[in-house]
Amino acid sequence: MWKLYRLQRILKEEKGIGVVEVILILVVLIGLVLIFKSQLTSLVQTIFEKITSESSGI
Repeated sequence: MWKLYRLQRILKEEKGIGVVEVILILVVLIGLVLIFKSQLTSLVQTIFEKITSESSGI
């Protein structure tokens, strides 16, 4: 009997992230990527160039 009560409590809790919050977070992240696309691209290219140049020295 107490297991059923506990299960009902767990299902009724409102903790956690809802669908709207997840969608808003994704929209913000996609917006940031679109805004800083050129900076992110140049940063990644610089990192890979450095990795390539340092790995050839090994």
